[in-house]
This record gives sequence, C-alpha cells and structure tokens, in this order.
Amino acid sequence: MIAFLAAHSKTIDQIGINALLAVSLMISLRVGQLALAQVAFMGIAAYVGSLGAIDFGWNLPVSMLAGGLGATVAAALLALPIARLRGVFLAIATIGFGEVARIIEINLPLTGGAEGLANIPNDANTAWIYGTLAVALAGLFAFGRSRWILAFDAVREDEVAARGCGIDVGTLRFAALTAGGAVAGFAGVLYAHANFFITPGDFGFGRMEQVLVYSVVGGTTSALGSALGAAALTILPEAIRFLKDYRDVTTGALLLGFIIFAPRGLAGLWQRA
Repeated sequence: MIAFLAAHSKTIDQIGINALLAVSLMISLRVGQLALAQVAFMGIAAYVGSLGAIDFGWNLPVSMLAGGLGATVAAALLALPIARLRGVFLAIATIGFGEVARIIEINLPLTGGAEGLANIPNDANTAWIYGTLAVALAGLFAFGRSRWILAFDAVREDEVAARGCGIDVGTLRFAALTAGGAVAGFAGVLYAHANFFITPGDFGFGRMEQVLVYSVVGGTTSALGSALGAAALTILPEAIRFLKDYRDVTTGALLLGFIIFAPRGLAGLWQRA
C-alpha cells in the first residue's frame, strides 16, 4: 500500500487539486451563473503565493492566505462589470478575463514570462491538499443545511420569481463568484507548491474546459458530486492508458453518455437511487 501511494502520489495530489477547482465552479453554477474564470483565479493566486514564498520566504499557510485573498479580490472586481450578464454572454466575458490574465502573466517579467516561474518551495503535501478539500466540502455542506441555499436554488431556477420574493439576486451572484474565486485560489497555491514550477500555460482555457467537465459529470449543484467527478476523470486517463490513441474518444463518449442519460451527474444517480 505504501509503495502504491508513493508511486502514484502526484496523481493523488492532482485529484485533490482538481476536486477543489470543480467545487469552486459548482458554487457559481449552484446560483445559475456560468462563470468560467476559475482557472484565471487559480493562476492569480498561484503567482501571488509563489512570488511571496520565493521573495519573502512565506510559508505555505501564509502563501495560501495571500493567494486566496488575491483571487478573491480579482473575483470581486470581475463580478462588478459582469453583474448584468447572463448565459453565454457571461461565459464569454469570463473566458475573456481568463485570457487577459494569462497574457499579462506571459508578458510580466515578474512572473518569469512564458518560461515560467521556478524554485517554488515544495511544501504542499497530500495532507495539506486533502485537508483544504475537506474544509471546503464541510463548509459547503453546512451552507447547504442553511436557509441561504434556498435563495441560491431560487435564483438558479427562476431569477424573476426570486426577485419577486425579495431575494437580492445581485448580492447572491457576487457572493457566489467571490467564494468560488477564493476556493480556486487555494487550489492554485497548492498546485504551485506541489509542482515546484508553473507557467501561464497551466492556467489556459483548456484547463477550464476540464474543470467544467468535472462539474458536469459530478453534478453541477453538488459539491461532493463535483469532487467525485474530478476524481473519476483524473483517474480515467491513467486507467485506460492501454487504449493509447483512443483515450480521448473514450472520455468524450463517457461525457456524452452522462449528458444524455444522467444530466444531473453522479450526484443525480445516487439521489435517484
């Protein structure tokens, strides 16, 4: 067992980080907000935490707090100009924000440019990653037992009716985006400190697509489902490595099957059972 964990430690750590990203996206999706900027928040936090650790000797908790705060501020600043956007327009705007953030990271000498940032302290171990994930899931579980979750669900299902009931839709959307940004920020700092080295390419649109798929397969309204979806789809490419060139086809077919036969994802399957 110890040998197995040692051989697959990087994959195990990546599962936890991907689960955090999927959970961060789920927070926005729960309120009906298709905001696809989680990977941008992840990158901002990764650079803030890494530069602080390299230049000022921050330990991991301080890096996580600073990176999480940086991502939260970025999410809050983004939430203001996109407050009136919905659906595909919101998705395009947040994707654009992610690309702007990536281009800035490429052109800033401070971040190492396209060559990336190296010499990041390797102090994010499995315990830190899964401890952070457990805290995030516990917090969302407690939130799910509060009356506020009813307001989230009302906004997602019918925004006009929610406004008629006196729900402040704008505040809920702002809170969801900033909270998701904070969780994505923690994931970014952990990713950087677990991998020694980061580049702007680590935080591109391709990764955001993966995070969206994790959440769709797991369940867009379930934190635990999103985490399980991330775990399943992180393990899947390794499990079907023997298929070689057909791995992407298999993954695509699996996603299509979930969309057609289980649109509520893994969470919907166990709720139905």
